[in-house]
Amino acid sequence: MQTVVMPKMGDTMEEGKILSWHKREGDLVEKGEALAEIETEKVNIEAESFAAGTLRKILVAVGQSVPVGAPIALVGAPDEPLPAEYADGGARRTAPEPDDQAETAPRHLTPQAVAQPATAAGHTRAEPPVSSASTPPPQPVGAGAYAAPAPNGHLAPAAETGGRTFISPIARRIAQEHQLDYARIQGTGPGGRILRENVEAYLTQRHAAPRPVAPPAPIPAPPVVAAVTPGEEVEAVPLSAMRKTIARRLQQSMQAAPHFYVTMAIDTTPLAEFRARANAYAEALPQPIKISFTDLIVKAVAVALTRHPAINVSFDGERLLLKKHINIGIAVALEQGLIVPVVRDADTRGPLAIARESRRLVEAAHAGKLKPEEFQGGTFSVSNLGMYEVEEFTAVINPPESAILAVGAIVPTPVVEDGHVVIRDRMKVTLSVDHRAIDGAQAALFLREVKRLLEQPMAMTL
Repeated sequence: MQTVVMPKMGDTMEEGKILSWHKREGDLVEKGEALAEIETEKVNIEAESFAAGTLRKILVAVGQSVPVGAPIALVGAPDEPLPAEYADGGARRTAPEPDDQAETAPRHLTPQAVAQPATAAGHTRAEPPVSSASTPPPQPVGAGAYAAPAPNGHLAPAAETGGRTFISPIARRIAQEHQLDYARIQGTGPGGRILRENVEAYLTQRHAAPRPVAPPAPIPAPPVVAAVTPGEEVEAVPLSAMRKTIARRLQQSMQAAPHFYVTMAIDTTPLAEFRARANAYAEALPQPIKISFTDLIVKAVAVALTRHPAINVSFDGERLLLKKHINIGIAVALEQGLIVPVVRDADTRGPLAIARESRRLVEAAHAGKLKPEEFQGGTFSVSNLGMYEVEEFTAVINPPESAILAVGAIVPTPVVEDGHVVIRDRMKVTLSVDHRAIDGAQAALFLREVKRLLEQPMAMTL
């Protein structure tokens, strides 16, 4: 009997949700055949069977989420008996319910053993035995006194006989002057008698001990603003796994990375002419392709990163990680959220190759067929909202990257050339950088290189 488990499709995936089952219990299954459609934090994927046989049992119902590695189905021979935990018609639970907790501990264990903390594997962790030399709890001494810390750090009872504590008169006087409970002091005289030097040593220790520092007053949390006012009519829409991930990652990015922005206006008239000539050539190829402005921007960014590698980095708290490859993410808007497929090694690809790869990735994203390796590993991202007539905006950095380029619409703009006002096509681009990793001057030099390449597009191909 083969157990089909929730696959791990990406480093950040922790759980998956069953959207639909392609097979019913009793159906024949081929090796590699899709069994179910699963919703992850980024894309919807298909869980495949790694064995041929009959789908004997579905363990997770449609709409339920389970962690990565949890059993979701059983595949085996038609007459093969089900494992005992599934034979009664129920699915194995990944964790005991609260009412089952008392039954999970073996009955022969003592209460002390049951109380031991459990390890990640679910077993009882054995604590080291307490030896007679370990620190005992304070014990009453004399009339309500307690054992005192000895110089070696252990508690040591003061000398007593029949409830009396022996102390020299001068030691008693010093203790009384300083309002000390001398029964807490370790005596070194005959029979444990407390001497003057014992009291003085105790005073020295007490003055040397650091005084407790009051913790800083907690910073009050900002007041929570109600999302719905009384009487307001709303429709509650549950968050998809993708939307939850987007919300978590972007909030984390804005809180952790101090964003710094640099904006430049780029004359796109030469770029439009270059694109027209390139597309005229690409249309005559055996496999025609159309180059977009985004494809040319990706190429310009990739070339600029080769000349300014300090932008192609990640910040991990203690180090700057300079990336050896230039992998450019392209933000794609889907109905359920935003995803950023990655054009790998964009610096080694020409505009035509980038156009083919970006089209393939965008189509796969809209079809929900992106593989994890196709939207992970980016080192820099490009977000273009120009097609929505957005002229200028700032983008949130996609961690663990340190920069993202926001591209606005191409707009006919009056500019001054040689003392005359002329109309030129211009677009504004804004670079967002993580100021922990990238300085303002570095960002400006990099963006200036991107501007130069887009205004002289032939330089991208040389």
